[in-house]
Amino acid sequence: MPHPPPHPERLHALDNLRATMMWLGIVLHVAVIHLAGPSPLPWRDNQTTPAADLLVAFIHAFRMPVFFILAGFFVALLIARRGTRAMVRNRLQRLALPFALFWPPLFALCGVLALAFMHRMARGTWGLDPALMQTAPSTPAGTSTMHMWFLWMLLWLSLGTALAHAALARLAPAAPRWLGGVMARLGRTPWGLALLTLPLAGAGMLYPDGLLRPNGAFLPPWTEWLHNGLFYGFGLALYAHREALLAHYVRRWPWYAGAGLVLFCATGALFEARPHAAEGLPEALRLGVALAYNATAWCWSLALIGGFLAHVPQRSAWLGYLADSSYWVYLVHMPMTIGFGALLFGLEWPAGAKIAANIAATSLLSLASYHLLVRYTAVGALLNGQRRTRAPRPLPGSAHAR
Repeated sequence: MPHPPPHPERLHALDNLRATMMWLGIVLHVAVIHLAGPSPLPWRDNQTTPAADLLVAFIHAFRMPVFFILAGFFVALLIARRGTRAMVRNRLQRLALPFALFWPPLFALCGVLALAFMHRMARGTWGLDPALMQTAPSTPAGTSTMHMWFLWMLLWLSLGTALAHAALARLAPAAPRWLGGVMARLGRTPWGLALLTLPLAGAGMLYPDGLLRPNGAFLPPWTEWLHNGLFYGFGLALYAHREALLAHYVRRWPWYAGAGLVLFCATGALFEARPHAAEGLPEALRLGVALAYNATAWCWSLALIGGFLAHVPQRSAWLGYLADSSYWVYLVHMPMTIGFGALLFGLEWPAGAKIAANIAATSLLSLASYHLLVRYTAVGALLNGQRRTRAPRPLPGSAHAR
């Protein structure tokens, strides 16, 4: 079984994992349109399926935890290689500036497309009526960061890391090493993962079904800071103890994957035990769901890290391209899923066919726009940290042109 290098110049496996998680965002936001159960969004297709609920629950279990673990890992890497100030400059350039540039037009575009979708739902025609948004039961109150809440929260977690790093370096220089060591020990044993699950379950208990749901607010509740911050903090510790932990996850990723599957099935069984017509889960079931689902998040996140290191360790042409495009795809996919969903609304296709069509159309348009408008431009340099150049075309009559 391969072991990760102790001092890697670039862990392509983690880039590949990040690209895969980015693409799953398209799958997630398309599936939400076809939920058979309660939806967090006010727009929904006329064709729904319980398979969409299962798909959303499956992806949601690990996608954002993986993102925050990787985010903490790369922040720690930046501090180790370039220093705290350089890390702050990097995060301002790669997180704050893209958020400031892209959030306003994306917020407006998503709002217009959502209104058009809801107009089709309510009246069967194309149109824009803001009153529909006000009467929708699932509409979030106030201005939302939408799907870009991850950038917003990660920005503040990164800046907070810089402040904490500077303060602890003066007041308690040994504290980061001690805290990282504790997190590392917890992250490689079943009892340790159980302890890491407890604060997440405690936060989940404050929600009707035992599961934390991001609300997209510019001032997120403390439960979101605790939940996402714990995964992010583990990512910081993962970098500091990468030699031992990454090798452990490479060896044990099938065990973590299997344990996560058992816990995920247990979560489903607890939901099935819900009393009929109950709006939320009873307290005992809510606690069981909070514990099982958050333990699933830990197990599957570590399984994915180990599995990608073991089996997808190198940069391939297509995975490398997806990794390069992933930031752009993350930013622009949301309005596309809404727009294509509105176009498909009313068609008497099976829900599965609509989901597949929307995913394919959104993926193709996202990648095409990246290649034509972003990859070789200043926008690509802003998002990826470097500006790519087109390969020179061979001159007529040269050996390469024959």
